[in-house]
Amino acid sequence: MRISPHDTARTATRSAARKYLPTVITVVVLLAIWQIWVDVAHPPTTMIASPTEIISATVRSWPTLWPATCMTAMEGVCGFLIACVLGVLLGIGIHCSRTAYSALFPLLTAAQTLPLISIAPLFLIWFGFEPIGKIVLVAVFAIFPIVVQTMRGLQAVPQFYADVAMTCGASRAWTLFHVELRVAARQIFGGVRVSAAYVFATAATAEYLGARSGLGIWLQAAYNSFQTPRIFAATLVIIVITGILLLLVHAVERLLLGAPDSDADPDADAQ
Repeated sequence: MRISPHDTARTATRSAARKYLPTVITVVVLLAIWQIWVDVAHPPTTMIASPTEIISATVRSWPTLWPATCMTAMEGVCGFLIACVLGVLLGIGIHCSRTAYSALFPLLTAAQTLPLISIAPLFLIWFGFEPIGKIVLVAVFAIFPIVVQTMRGLQAVPQFYADVAMTCGASRAWTLFHVELRVAARQIFGGVRVSAAYVFATAATAEYLGARSGLGIWLQAAYNSFQTPRIFAATLVIIVITGILLLLVHAVERLLLGAPDSDADPDADAQ
């Protein structure tokens, strides 16, 4: 039986609806409850703002909010890209060398236990108020999940993949980069998604502790003037740009690796 492209598109639409509709409904219901509660209870505006007030504050503040967003986005993306490159390379090195594992992995683990508020002042002393300090901080805090997932992904690759490639004459390096990394790529992207989820929040927090511009400084100004809707507006922007980054990571994964179903064992249904 031949399946038409129209039927395929309809099936994909239904699948997407089943996947995302519950989330959309939940968000809409929560926002409606939030809005109704604020309208009925009339809490002080300095304590909480309604969704409509947050949207209104975002629109009104956009001329100053947009430049701050661009600065934080630049710092987050640059730090994230550095973390991706170094994270994969460190994960490969730790996987291939027990000495590298013993020397580097405990330091990486220890770096994740440091609270941002305790080391941000040091970066402020070292780098001043310039964006480079925030970029380095983002990279430091974003690198750990990528290193761990790269290392674990490579460790989880069945040995027979490497055995077959090397039996056919492939070198160890070629096998690592063309076979093992390809098999481990899904898990590596898992670490990349974890890192992407908080790079902008890290950048904004670092800015809050000391910077010339950015969402952190914008938040600090809103807090100092007790403008709660503006605080929520900045939070909303961080959520939105984080979502955009996660969508970009997902798109790159689909472009490089295809749909997750493409990795399924074709013989699994026949067994």
